[in-house]
Amino acid sequence: MSLLEVKGLEVRYGGIRAVKGVDLAVGEGELVCLIGANGAGKTSILKALCGMQPSAAGTVSYAGKPINGVPSFRLVRDGLVLVPEGRGIFGQLTVAENLAMGAFARNDSGEVARDLKRMQGLFPRLAERSGQSAGTLSGGEQQMLALGRALMSKPRLLLLDEPSMGLAPLMVAKIFEVVRRIASEGVTILLVEQNARMALEAASRAYVMESGSITLAGDAKDLLADPRVREAYLGEEAA
Repeated sequence: MSLLEVKGLEVRYGGIRAVKGVDLAVGEGELVCLIGANGAGKTSILKALCGMQPSAAGTVSYAGKPINGVPSFRLVRDGLVLVPEGRGIFGQLTVAENLAMGAFARNDSGEVARDLKRMQGLFPRLAERSGQSAGTLSGGEQQMLALGRALMSKPRLLLLDEPSMGLAPLMVAKIFEVVRRIASEGVTILLVEQNARMALEAASRAYVMESGSITLAGDAKDLLADPRVREAYLGEEAA
């Protein structure tokens, strides 16, 4: 069963077609990645899926229901949550306050307290810096906080936009370790990522996007071995 189904999606900025009739689907429990160069339209797709950018055409269905035009806050309540590019943390709030903000739509206070402890176990650095202003954290710690805040909302579908951007290799490895763990616990994930190798190694299926359109799709391991992908996104020369 597809938890997310997108058909003919178009996103426009004035006269510019950033997304040109895209079809994609994400099954319940899948980790699916979307790779492509800067400006390909990947972030525009995520913004359209979560209600931050209106679609010019096409349909988006989530859990079997159309969600075109549904505001972001309602989608969050229904379990569709975005971790944006650039993290989007509240820099003046503490780490603990940021995590609490992730649960703003919940009314199960006992479960919220348990989930907060779980986040502290999943991200030990956040536990150590609980009372620290989020804006003073390192880039990697801020990315952990953004992930933790999103998980506090109890997402059913998690949209991740470039979680490794600007991070040191060791921190990138840690972030992907956490992404795999989240997926193994049953959270469905659509991952937009420029680190094509790590994204394809983590995902079960993948889409490749160029100039607003999907050009390749299939099993992630197959695409990882595809000469076209290896040349364009892994820096390897064609044989």
